[in-house]
Amino acid sequence: MLEFAKKHKDKCTILGLFIVFYFIFFHNIGSYPLMDIDETRYVLMSRDMFHSGDYLTLYLNGEYFFEKPPLYFWIECLSFRLFGVINEFSARFPAAFCAMLMSFLLYFTGKKIVSRSYGIITSLAFATCLEFTILSKYAILDIFLCTFVCFSVFSYFMTLFVEEKNKKYCWWLFYAFSGLAVMAKGIPGAAIPFGTAFFASLYTRTIKDALKPVNILPGALFFGIITIPWHIIMLKMHPNFYHEYIIKHHLQRFVNSKELGRKQPWYFFIITVIWGLVPWIASLFAVLAAKIKKLKAPSLKFPENNAEKLLALNITASVLIMLFFSASSTKLITYILPIYPFAAGIAGYIWTKYINENQYAKEIEISSYIFSIGCLICGFAAIFMKFYLPAVIYADIKSIQWFSIGAIMVTQIPALYFLLKKNKRALFGCYALFILILSAFGTPRFYALDYKFGQNDLMDFARYAKENRLKLYAMNMGRRFSLNYYGGEVIYLDNTDEMKLNPQKAERNAVFLVKIKDLDKGILATDRFEQLKQGRKYALLKRKEN
Repeated sequence: MLEFAKKHKDKCTILGLFIVFYFIFFHNIGSYPLMDIDETRYVLMSRDMFHSGDYLTLYLNGEYFFEKPPLYFWIECLSFRLFGVINEFSARFPAAFCAMLMSFLLYFTGKKIVSRSYGIITSLAFATCLEFTILSKYAILDIFLCTFVCFSVFSYFMTLFVEEKNKKYCWWLFYAFSGLAVMAKGIPGAAIPFGTAFFASLYTRTIKDALKPVNILPGALFFGIITIPWHIIMLKMHPNFYHEYIIKHHLQRFVNSKELGRKQPWYFFIITVIWGLVPWIASLFAVLAAKIKKLKAPSLKFPENNAEKLLALNITASVLIMLFFSASSTKLITYILPIYPFAAGIAGYIWTKYINENQYAKEIEISSYIFSIGCLICGFAAIFMKFYLPAVIYADIKSIQWFSIGAIMVTQIPALYFLLKKNKRALFGCYALFILILSAFGTPRFYALDYKFGQNDLMDFARYAKENRLKLYAMNMGRRFSLNYYGGEVIYLDNTDEMKLNPQKAERNAVFLVKIKDLDKGILATDRFEQLKQGRKYALLKRKEN
């Protein structure tokens, strides 16, 4: 067996990575319901597109939806067609597949530019970045933006490493993937790749190469063919498309978040990436701090060594992405996803140097002791949380208590052992295994915990209304698309609706979904209703018969 593995090292490496990536990205992705609000909303829209056959205009609850371009929804429909069913697995499969593609891209490019070990370490570090791992199993648009941005930027990176005769093909791929990124999520799909290429070309003094007609003209043609047709069709079909899509949901979203209500401070994404890069953030911080401490005069000269060249390019892309999204007034944690392939490249460089050359040993080992001991302290504290947490909170989280404790113990105790024995590969493997266990076997448990805080009620009541052919009114709760996805048609009412005061105006088969806290506040005239079902956060009512 060992002889076979040595003889077929590349094939065995790819097979091993495939198995690891399967457990991180695909295992159990169909075993838990879709999450409110984005996942249910976008899958609902994809389902409606699939059934209607209208692949141009996006609709949400029968109304025009001009916030996003259509590529995500086309890919979802392709997945529905491929598997012949619309369910949680077929909805999440494209996102998981994109995550695996990016992981293999980092492996193959890292192997070609630097070494096989760098490719393996970088791809595993990327696949086990906590935020990316979580969102790669989530049917949302941002994973597709991340994928095409990653492929576009790495196509540009390859122009600096391939032979002269092959550079034009990498440039053409750069433009094509950037066009797909635009069709995935609009302006960021062009801003990030072109911004990275511009500043990196200035840094590497290859701006003339970037502007060669043989590179830019066919590339621009590919970009235009991919992006222009749909936008022109929509502008001709819908007069208000320009204002809604371009002005409101791209330009105004960037400079003003008042209408969308998603304003966050400038450091929001710094905090997000700190937890999003677990478990690699500790070693990254330690090495960065050591570098800053020893820094005398920064050199702007582009390195000659391939590993250091790629490191410099990854740093350039990471900084630009952080600045771009931090400058936006509107911020959500999902927006920063494109930073993780390049941050993983930085982590991969550090850990490869540590494993192969014993560089950064002091920084990585001290930070690893801190990280692993911190995890074990949390694990031991979780054993006794019944005695110091309020009973209500403990009742909620006890379903994940022993799984979380077990995941910590089986990875962090060995991590400390391997630290003492200076077994660097095994130490890296313990950290990757930690996130793999949480992703493959913990995700359904963590989702189930989240559902307890209201979504279980919504799905239960929606199914009840659908099975009994009842018309569902949702009162004073905004849009909860799990009602539509797991139920059917929903009429949303706000506080000003007369229906709240006079339910007799509703159909006889109407039922009313309300927040329990609204009932407690006396917002509804409860003497006009009788309760059908009550959950943790919501109640389902029907009107009393005269």
